[in-house]
Amino acid sequence: MDTTPEPRVTRVISGRVVRFQGGRVSLRIQGRAVAVTVALVVTLATVMGISLTTGDFELSIGEVLQALVGKGSGSADFIVNTLRMPRLVTALCVGAALAVSGAILQSLTGNSLGSPDIIGFTTGSATGALVVIVVVNGSMTQIAFGALAGGLATAAAIYLLVFSGGLLGFRLVVIGIGVSALLLAVNSYLITRATWQEALEAQAWLLGSLGNRGWDHANAIAIAVTILLPPAFGLARRLSMVEMGDDTATALGLDVARSRLILLGISVSLAALATAVTGPILFVALAAPQIARRLTRSSGPALIPSALMGAVLLAGSDLAVQRIFAPTLLPVGAATGTIGGLYLIWLLITESRKSRV
Repeated sequence: MDTTPEPRVTRVISGRVVRFQGGRVSLRIQGRAVAVTVALVVTLATVMGISLTTGDFELSIGEVLQALVGKGSGSADFIVNTLRMPRLVTALCVGAALAVSGAILQSLTGNSLGSPDIIGFTTGSATGALVVIVVVNGSMTQIAFGALAGGLATAAAIYLLVFSGGLLGFRLVVIGIGVSALLLAVNSYLITRATWQEALEAQAWLLGSLGNRGWDHANAIAIAVTILLPPAFGLARRLSMVEMGDDTATALGLDVARSRLILLGISVSLAALATAVTGPILFVALAAPQIARRLTRSSGPALIPSALMGAVLLAGSDLAVQRIFAPTLLPVGAATGTIGGLYLIWLLITESRKSRV
């Protein structure tokens, strides 16, 4: 009788411990990551409930549910399905898209400042939108396409500038900041050349807002995240390997250059599409992935908790500006910019202290 023990191999992949024993595979997921994910889902559900039931016209949970299934009164149906639900769906999808975009970039660059608004992708989207507003005098649909084209063109330019020396995190961040500064000057010039009405429209768009967002906006960004988030989550293991360094990732059989290009394309597309729908909403892409990673204490990029955190931050911020500052219509970009600025100051102070140790 063969008493040889079955071979066992233990491997850590993206914060999960996978054990291979003979022909069987056992998977143990970190309890803390699961607990944080569940807490974020509960928090998100709470924010959604408050957003749909409170406001100038308060509704009960039952009235909201009836309206969502098409059995509510005429007024409840209009308030929920025409006014509140499209705005909420847009906030959730844009927040998730920005957070995952930031998480991918921070992992690729190995830098906590690696987010689309810092590197310049969001600024490029703003430039594309301003060109449509000021030069073409286009519609909202054309502005969205202009923002998407501007973000993708900016990403392509930065990639070409960085590629000659290898896609290193430090080079990507520094060159991205330089390109962002250049584009900010272009944006200021475009506004100075605009008419009074065009300047007002451009400035309103640049603040980033969820106001007057209907189902056209919500459906567009929902389709985008439905297409782009699953492959991003599926590539989380490759992203974790890239974080180990090019030599280690190559030794594990990963085509580093190809993986970086695919992940960068997904990140840029998510950021550009989100910006096209709402305008540039700052610091969600910077803060959400880091908060999620600190809460989960994950060794990997933690893309799913990051997506949930981004949705919570943006939907919560929008709820706050609607309820706290009512009846004043404050753009959500002003709230995220204020919170994000304070977070960035804290982050820089923390990193500075670490470097002194």
